[in-house]
Amino acid sequence: MRNKFDEQLELLNRELIEMGALCERSLQLIADVLQNGDLSYTDEVIHAESEIDQKERDIEQLCLKLLLQQQPVARDLRQISAALKMITDMERIGDQTQDIAEILNVGNVMAPDRNQTLTEMAQATMKMVTGSVDAYVRKDLELAEQVKQYDDVVDKLFIQERETLISNIASNPNEGEIALDQLMIAKYFERIGDHAVNIAYWVSFSITGSHGRDE
Repeated sequence: MRNKFDEQLELLNRELIEMGALCERSLQLIADVLQNGDLSYTDEVIHAESEIDQKERDIEQLCLKLLLQQQPVARDLRQISAALKMITDMERIGDQTQDIAEILNVGNVMAPDRNQTLTEMAQATMKMVTGSVDAYVRKDLELAEQVKQYDDVVDKLFIQERETLISNIASNPNEGEIALDQLMIAKYFERIGDHAVNIAYWVSFSITGSHGRDE
């Protein structure tokens, strides 16, 4: 019975890795659009969002099956409940990446050399998402902590982009609409970083039983 349960836990890990990889792929595609201005990638991002939604449903069903049909011990319960929380954050990452793709589709894409900070934000959040899922699978508290700390990088990039856009609008009011699109994209990246941090906190909970956030 335990062997079967362990096999299903391993399946859960694989499903989470695949869901995280879909999020990572979407962020990479967005980074590519920002770097080269090729909007053809945005359709793939929008399609990936539906795959992420399906993964969320599949993982949720697997977690419920583990809870209802097996007899998990406390450690297993923490792992399964953390997975249920993590997929909610990953689904929102998928939503927000799709939102970025839609802004790029209907808005005016700036020249790649003016999207440098946004590209850095895409790459930084991609690193955080990958690290948080890896930390869960490897039960790595140190890696989870690194993800939490790396959020400072994303926050600083957001502030940097916001200040740059304010300066651009002041010097060239005609670029206000484009600047607003860029600011919205930067804000979505900042939120994606927050979701990756949430995942990292649930990793801590799955390992130690403590969420780790200040009350």
